[in-house]
This record gives sequence, structure tokens and C-alpha cells, in this order.
Amino acid sequence: MAAASSPAAITCRAAVAWAPGQALVMEEVEVAPPEAMEIRVKVVSTSICRSDVSQWQSKAQPDLFPRIFGHEASGVVESVGEGVAEFQVGDHVLTVFIGECMSCKHCVSGKSNMCQKLGLERRGVMHSDQKTRFSIRGEPVYHYCAVSSFSEYTVVHSGCAVKINPAVPMDRICLLSCGVSAGLGAAWRVADISKGSSVVIFGLGTVGLSVAQGAKLRGASMIIGVDTNPEKQEKGKAFGVTDFINPEELMEPVPQVVKRLTNGGADYSFECVGDTGVVSTALQSCSDGWGLTVTLGVPKAKPEVSAHYALLLSGRTLKGSLFGGWRPKSDLPLLVDKYANKEIQVDDLVTHDMSFGEINKALELMLENRCLRCVIHMPQ
Repeated sequence: MAAASSPAAITCRAAVAWAPGQALVMEEVEVAPPEAMEIRVKVVSTSICRSDVSQWQSKAQPDLFPRIFGHEASGVVESVGEGVAEFQVGDHVLTVFIGECMSCKHCVSGKSNMCQKLGLERRGVMHSDQKTRFSIRGEPVYHYCAVSSFSEYTVVHSGCAVKINPAVPMDRICLLSCGVSAGLGAAWRVADISKGSSVVIFGLGTVGLSVAQGAKLRGASMIIGVDTNPEKQEKGKAFGVTDFINPEELMEPVPQVVKRLTNGGADYSFECVGDTGVVSTALQSCSDGWGLTVTLGVPKAKPEVSAHYALLLSGRTLKGSLFGGWRPKSDLPLLVDKYANKEIQVDDLVTHDMSFGEINKALELMLENRCLRCVIHMPQ
């Protein structure tokens, strides 16, 4: 019914990146109506994820500017496109950077969240027609991860949004659309941490702390946090970290310290930094025979992973994890319920609440490692 009224284009404010690493500029942008199977969302809250900052700074795709970043967001459906039956105007939603079409080989397998139709979008356009829904003075503005939440309104594919309970606070639940879910899923779904096990986590940002929380809730007996920021020691304790290692204070390699603490190596090791060199360190830190290393970070440089073959020959496993293995539509509502029931911690990961006009300050805080999550409150 809502689609029959043929929604018109909207003009709103968006924080536009005109070139890699340049400060975002508040611009009046035109947001096109949603096409078939798409929805237009009024963004309520968007948090800043490390990958937003990395891609904004990256010069790997200079032709994908001007661009609107942001992907970790909550909002309200403003209009729906043709064929959309799942959403209605006024629904509260989380946006997600990978979709779930429910019909491709991966979606029907039940074993994967690597949707073949709505997978990670890297070309700055919509999945459906490879075009943008944003423009300034008639010129296209590119999307990011098919979400682009640094805008008062955005258009997403209906398969890249999840309807949520309207009672949960939008300015906190937005963290579940990426970072927190990625960490919890890595601990629960990908590693499937067992009770009484030992865990080492490299990088205690939002993702690493969420891995720690997941490990604690699974009953891990030792959770070692590794970070060069000494302030993360206290924060880590609140999320279950039992031991803290600062590599800059050591006179020996981190794996040696981990092996001494765990009597031979951790059962599970997690790389949450986004550094392929740390992947090798994490692999060396887990146990012979059954040690499992999960890599979650998105590297900013040197994408190739290198490790001595003997590490694998001795029985260790290296696994990758995207969004914690969660299938957005099938699984995210369960995490929202856990948050509503106070079974998982999210609020304490928000270190700053800021207005939309302060978005460049929020990016600086992330660049300077002075925050976990900054939540941007959009004008309502």
C-alpha cells in the first residue's frame, strides 16, 4: 500500500567525503525514492566503526568519491519500494552491511552468511541496478557497504535491513548492526568456545571486548587481552578479561607469555586488530593439536597472511569470520532480544554521544584511539 503512493525524492543533509582522508562536508543531497525491493530509512542513530575510518582514509578506490560512509545504524522506515511486503512505514530497523536474500545457495544452506545476491558491496552502488540513490546537483554520490548512514535519510535493499523491537533504544542497539555482533558471533558461532577453555584476544576495541564478553558468557576460565593501550586493562575487566598483556612492556614475544600463562597455548585465539602480521602472532599463541585462531579484523595494509606451515601441520586451525557468522535476518533479532533481556552488554561500549554536526570530531577520536564507539544522534 505504501508503495502505491509513489514516494518522491527527498533533500536532506549528509556528511559527504569528497576525497580520501579529507574532512567530511555537510551537504544538501537528494535521496531518490526506493526502487523495487528497497526501503528508504530515516536514520536515527549511527555509530562509527573502524572500517568506516579505514575506508575513508584509503586511496585504493579514488574514483568512488564523493561518497557517504557509515553502516552501523538504526532508523525508521520512511517509504518502501515495489514488492516490499516485509516492512511498513514506521518500522524500526537495523541496517546491515551484508544481506540475506533467503534464496541463494549460501542462504538456504544454513551454514553460511555469505549471501550471493546481497554480499559485501564494494563498488559504491546499490546491489539491484549498480546505480546510486544519492546525488548533489545531479551528480552521483557513492554509497558505502550499501548502507551510507552518515545521512539523514538513506536507501537500502530490504534484504539489508532487519526489523527490530520498537521498545529498544535506537542509540545503543545500532552497535549490533556490526561491531558487537561480529565479536559475539566469532566467540559463539565461529569458534564455539567451550566452558573452562583459555582464550587470547588481540585488540580490545569494540569487537575484541565483545569477543571477551562472549567468551565469559560461555564460561571460559582464562581470557587474556592483548593491547598496546594500557587504558584497555580496566575496560577489559568489565567485559571478562582476566589477564592483560601490553606488548610494548614485554622483553619477550607475546606468544611466549601466552604459552606460559596457558600451559602451552590458548585453546582459542582471536585477531581483532586488522593487521595480518598479528594473525601470525595469534596463530603462534594457540595450542598445538587443537588451537583455533579466528581472524576478524579488516587489514588496512598488506592483505596477505603469512605463517610457517609447521603451525598448521601441528594441528592448529585458522578461520576467518565476517559479521560473526550471523545471518542478518535469521539471527539478529535473537541478539536484540538478548540485549532487551539484559543478557549482553552493549551500553558500556559507547564512550561518546555526539550530534551529527560533530561527526568530524568523532572520526578524529577514532583515529586517535580515544574512543570505543561514538554514537551520532541524527536530527529528529
